[in-house]
Order: sequence, then structure tokens, then C-alpha cells
Amino acid sequence: MLDVAVCLPLSESQRRRLVAAAAGCSIRFQKEKEPCDSAVVFGNPSPGVVAGNRALRWLQLESVGFGEYAALDWTRPGGTAQVTNLAGFFADPVAQSALAGILGLYRGVSRLAVLKERSEWVGDPVREDLRLLTGASVVLFGHGATNMRLEELLAPFRCRITAFSRRWVPEALDRALAEADVVVATVPDTPETRGLFDSARIARFRQGALFCNFGRGTLVDEEALAAALMEGRLGGAVIDVTREEPLPTSHPFWRCPNTILTQHSGGGSVGEVDRKIGVFLANLSRFRSGAPLVGLVDFARGY
Repeated sequence: MLDVAVCLPLSESQRRRLVAAAAGCSIRFQKEKEPCDSAVVFGNPSPGVVAGNRALRWLQLESVGFGEYAALDWTRPGGTAQVTNLAGFFADPVAQSALAGILGLYRGVSRLAVLKERSEWVGDPVREDLRLLTGASVVLFGHGATNMRLEELLAPFRCRITAFSRRWVPEALDRALAEADVVVATVPDTPETRGLFDSARIARFRQGALFCNFGRGTLVDEEALAAALMEGRLGGAVIDVTREEPLPTSHPFWRCPNTILTQHSGGGSVGEVDRKIGVFLANLSRFRSGAPLVGLVDFARGY
């Protein structure tokens, strides 16, 4: 009987669904830091638990990111353990969060929300700062599932899109940044992307541009970004991911003007956990039949 450990919070109905759908498997529900010796694991156990599980044959993550596992040795007595993630799973919600943030800043919704909390009526002067997304120049840094979906959502606005995929060229990116009204980054954490948007590159942004980070916090020099926002060189930012999470109360992002912090919720949506279970069960069927798994992680490539 295949031993399966599930280490993510589930409701009773979700547990029953898993047990019923995985008939013939032994299902055990546990916390992410509990020791585990199951052949199959669903969830994001702590790296130490994974390292200590010598029986592991397949780990299905409930996330796209897998940086905390990158340094582990995946060889096991029976061969190399397979790891799959949820690549593409969050494309729609993240793309919609990015669009919502951009429109919220362009159309003043974020400012109006603050005024509402203050019971402060400003009226017509608000209109003077409102911008149109129609025809804007948009740089999409990373052209995987999320930014490809965002490009589709931007089509009715007739934006001029410049997309950079894996084979991006620094000089071309710098030229595009100088002309961009909006920059949206969705790339993973790799040696090539860490610190890529440093103070020098942020200085290349055109005056008043928006910067959106829905990739990884390591991509950005946060102090340089905060300074550009505080000084008004950038028109605003939508930040879903940060180097440290939760974001410390002392972090300058909390005080930056025209900044929307989505608190790593950009990929969330109603029914998210149920859809994750569906992905796992589909892959479990493949695993039991010996078919190739969907979403295999390539640690050497970084995604």
C-alpha cells in the first residue's frame, strides 16, 4: 500500500475527499515540521523533514516556489525523488491582482480608499492625478504563464507590450525600462535574477513609472525601490512579495506613497485549496500508473 503524507491545513470534507479519491493508499495528515517517512508527500514540509525522509519518492508542493528545497540532496536508496510544483496554477489570480493594482493606482482607487477611511472629501482635485492605462507602454519581465495571462488581460487597453523571457538581454531591458509606463516582474528566484532591479536599474525607470513585483522579493533592492517611491521618482508600486515575510513594521514600504502591498495574497482565490487537491490527485494517478508527472521541478534551471 502506498504511504501518503499530507501536510497542509484541510477541512474535514477536504480530508474525506482525499481519502476517498486515493483509495488503496494509506493517507496520513500531519504538520509541516513533523517527522515523515512516507513515499509520497503533498504539501510544503520543512526542508529538515524532507532531508530526513529517506523513503521519499515524490513530493508534490502546494506552491510554485521551491527555493527552500534547492540545496537538498534528492537521491534516495531507490533513486532520485521527484519534486513537482504548481507551475501555472496561480496565473489567473496573480494576473488579475496585478491588473487590479495597476488600475487602482492609475485611477486613484488606492488614494480614495485612504480618504474614505479618513472621512475626507477632496472632490475634483483628485481628478487631476488620474491616468489612463489605454495605450500605456508595459514591460513584462518574465513571460511565463502569469505574464502571458496578464498580456491577454491588457489587450482591451491596447497597451504596447515588451516582454522579456529567459533569454533576456540586459541592454534591451534597460532601454525598455527607460520608456515604460508600467513594469511587471514575475520571475523566480535564481542566481541571475537576484538583485536584478538594483539602484542603478531602478534609476533607469522613467519618471512616474509603476513597478509591480509578483515574482520573488530577492529580485529587488528594496531600499532603492523605497527611496525612489518616497522621492517621487516612481509613480507607484504594487508589491506582492518581499525579502522578509511577514514584512516588519519598521520596513519603509509601509510608509511609501502610492504603494499597494498585497501581502503575498496575489495568487489567492476562492476554492484554491480544492483546486490544489485536484492537481495532486491527478498527479497521484499518474504516479501510481508510472506516467510522467506534471510540474516537475528542474533544480538546476531554477524553475
